Amino acid sequence: MKHMLWAAALAVAAGAHAQAPGVSGDRILIGQTAGHSGVVAGGVKETTDGARLYIDWVNRNGGVHGRRIELISMDDKFDPKIASANAKALIEEKGVFALFLNRGTPHSEAIIPHLKNGNVPLIAPSTGAELLHTPVNPLVFNVRSKYQLEAEKGIVQLATMGMTKIGVIHVEDSFGKDALAGAMKGFSAANMKPVGIYSYDRTTGKVEAAVKSLVAAAPQAAVLIGSGANVADIVSRVRAAGSTMQLITLSNNSSSAFVKSLGNNARGVIVTQVFPNPKMATSPIALEMQRLARESPTPVAISHQGMEGFAAAKVLVEGLRRAGRNLTRPGLVAALEGIRDYDIGGLTLGYSPRDHTGTEYVELSMISRGGEFLQR
Repeated sequence: MKHMLWAAALAVAAGAHAQAPGVSGDRILIGQTAGHSGVVAGGVKETTDGARLYIDWVNRNGGVHGRRIELISMDDKFDPKIASANAKALIEEKGVFALFLNRGTPHSEAIIPHLKNGNVPLIAPSTGAELLHTPVNPLVFNVRSKYQLEAEKGIVQLATMGMTKIGVIHVEDSFGKDALAGAMKGFSAANMKPVGIYSYDRTTGKVEAAVKSLVAAAPQAAVLIGSGANVADIVSRVRAAGSTMQLITLSNNSSSAFVKSLGNNARGVIVTQVFPNPKMATSPIALEMQRLARESPTPVAISHQGMEGFAAAKVLVEGLRRAGRNLTRPGLVAALEGIRDYDIGGLTLGYSPRDHTGTEYVELSMISRGGEFLQR
């Protein structure tokens, strides 16, 4: 009888100290699926490097409650089907505690069903898709601003510059339709209508017909909604056709790799930004990123997309710290929802059970002759 009672007591004690999936005495496993190869590889590398810059610094300084954060990254080649399979593998096979910094709107749609089974939080998806904000998904915590807000502000800005003939080219997927909805809000706010709206298929990436129609409409400016390689192709074709129209694209193309892909066509392209200029000394988060980059044993590109990853990692770490030593997934969700007016370095964000939006920072930049983003 005593032996049975002792065994039962041991079982209770073991259960009390059992770790959550992905959590051990000295580490926390965090999973990422993103297009580490393919059309967004350059931007994904910068975003991931920015996140690792902060995570590595945290690990060098004792980790979170004595645990190191280990980021397990899988390549989905920017294919939603592979993103879905990767998310499933990260949760069920790799046993990660949470998912983090995936890339793409259709890809996020493919990942979300896998979150529910184990109540797995997804932190800082690298997309501004409205579907991740409304209705609020209790497991998804956004950091960056919405695409709709970017597109809306871009149209309004073009209108204030005296441009009344504006066209749109967008990728035919959930990302393209989402950003287009924001652009239409901008047209409405400026009391204008687009001179034309043209789309192209995401899977083929063939933009020729859309560009031909856009150039024929002869707008003063055009909003280009798509991933880096496709937008660079559009820019090249517009310029090859002899058009000097003003071109503007969204922050998913705010990487140094995107600027490089534009070549001689980079100068003058407007890119909306959802973080302050990381190379300026005008914001605390930029200064912090620059300092940690100087201290880092491996080179890190100081770019807007790098800053997105850096900011995302700060939110991840803050949530883990607030969740305490006895980490659980519900505990992390509760900790994140308890964040109010958290200053990540000149930008503040907060969450609640009814709001997982993150920041609402949007600013416009223009690519300079030297390939830099000129931003206030």
